[in-house]
Amino acid sequence: MRFRTILLLSILSVLAITACNKQSQQAAQAAARSAANAPVPVSVSPVLRQDVPVILTGLGTVQAYNTVTLKTRVDGQIMTVNFREGQEVHKGELLAVIDPRPYEVALETAKANLARDQAQLNTAKANLNRSRALLAAGVVAQQDFDTQEASAGQFAGTVQADQAAIDNAKLNLVYTRITSPLDGRIGLRLIDPGNMVHATDTNGMLVVTQMRPIAVIFTLPEDQLPQVLTQSHKGTLKVDAYSRDDQTMVASGKLETVDNQIDVTTGTAKLKAVFDNKDGALWPNQFVNIHMQISTAKGVLVVPMAAIQRGPDGNLAYVVGADKKVTIQPVTIALTQGNLALVSDGLQEGQQVVTEGQDKLQAGSLVAPKTPVAPRNSAPANAQEAPKTGPQGKNAPKTAERIPETRRTAENFGGKR
Repeated sequence: MRFRTILLLSILSVLAITACNKQSQQAAQAAARSAANAPVPVSVSPVLRQDVPVILTGLGTVQAYNTVTLKTRVDGQIMTVNFREGQEVHKGELLAVIDPRPYEVALETAKANLARDQAQLNTAKANLNRSRALLAAGVVAQQDFDTQEASAGQFAGTVQADQAAIDNAKLNLVYTRITSPLDGRIGLRLIDPGNMVHATDTNGMLVVTQMRPIAVIFTLPEDQLPQVLTQSHKGTLKVDAYSRDDQTMVASGKLETVDNQIDVTTGTAKLKAVFDNKDGALWPNQFVNIHMQISTAKGVLVVPMAAIQRGPDGNLAYVVGADKKVTIQPVTIALTQGNLALVSDGLQEGQQVVTEGQDKLQAGSLVAPKTPVAPRNSAPANAQEAPKTGPQGKNAPKTAERIPETRRTAENFGGKR
């Protein structure tokens, strides 16, 4: 009897456990079905038609428009220094004076020599005139007259040499006054009053750099050079200089010239832009990011870069229909500009595309869109072609993060740098 009771209780326990497990499985399946049918929260953005500036970017280095290292052209002692380090100077402004006294003495000596030789020349000319009259009368031989004429010519040459010596002495006096050859800024001082300087010195006395205007040398891939040349022939190209972090525009200028050759080691061409730099924001050897607008794409379809996914067959986007279900739509990207993708095929104006949450989607998924945010083009980066390979669908990479506004690219219309 006791055995039967224990057996009955065991059977009842097994049946109870089995029933509980079945109920748990049914509850889990119901929860899974409910979760599968629940809408997926996503962020969406509309497909817009707008004008987009096409801007090329490059890395540049600021250079002084002119840099002059002033050296002495005469030997002597520095008497006065009339500038301060970092001072802004103007063309012709007196900067330093070398002891002029030796050259003043040389000038007086040259003037004295000129006076002496001029007197001798006058005497020789008077004697020549008398000899000419005596020669006509047959009193003086032709040989004596020729000698007198040669002597007068010799004194004339000596007078000319004396005049050249005077001019040279005056020039040396000018060289004792060191003046600025241009408007610019003086660097650190390399001389002090009392120093001896020589024309043969290797180092200069000071350096003057012209900073208004100022230049920036930057590079672009050689594949972009034809576009730049074509647009530059149509008019002046605007160039903007941005800070090292590519966040703040420092100055705005224009393209001045393109170098006459391409660097074969890097496949890039050098370009020179000029900036007024009236506020002194640019400094020689400063690193800047260059944004140069070459054209404007008129009336193109644009979506945020975050909406573009990569699949094995190319680029794609998740399009939200009126029934809140998504479809996977292949798209063709003409180029990317900043945080925008310019779409040439696959999308229509007004459609809603998913910009965040694509990793949870598949074709036909029900979504709960958040408030749509219209795409906007911020700090521009180089125009580039979109990559065309990668996983899609459920295995698509999570690329919902918005591309930073200061994104620089390495490929520009196929060019590399």
